[in-house]
Amino acid sequence: MKDPEAQKNLCQNKTARYSYEILETLEAGIVLSGPEVKSLRNGGGNIKDSYAHVKNAEVFLNNFHISPYAQASNIHYDPTCPRKLLLHRREILRLNGKVKEKGLTLVPLRLYIKGNRIKVELGLAKGRRAHSKKDVIKERDILRDTAREVKSWR
Repeated sequence: MKDPEAQKNLCQNKTARYSYEILETLEAGIVLSGPEVKSLRNGGGNIKDSYAHVKNAEVFLNNFHISPYAQASNIHYDPTCPRKLLLHRREILRLNGKVKEKGLTLVPLRLYIKGNRIKVELGLAKGRRAHSKKDVIKERDILRDTAREVKSWR
């Protein structure tokens, strides 16, 4: 019997955690058509350059590329069209306030299957400067080296 909370990653934005400081994460649903879901399950999604924005009390995901599904009858569609994200009204209003007030951005971190639904993990992020990125790389290298030394002592 399958676990209903089991999650399978469909695509991940690996550069987001490097380029941005993620302050908070939240889960959102996404509105997709049938062939788009089939394409995503086959690995046809790319969220590398995508971003989310609030417009008219709704959240949209832009530049999220879904490859056309080969066996679909409606092949002629825009693979990077804006897609609506499903959030509660108070979450949208809170995010909109933070984005406008503090200059934060909404970045999709990963797309995954939860149960039988496709979800998007959004991150409320603050951009990093070049020297901050170098500091992150140094910290990661130091942690890796210390973990390696601790493992060799065992």
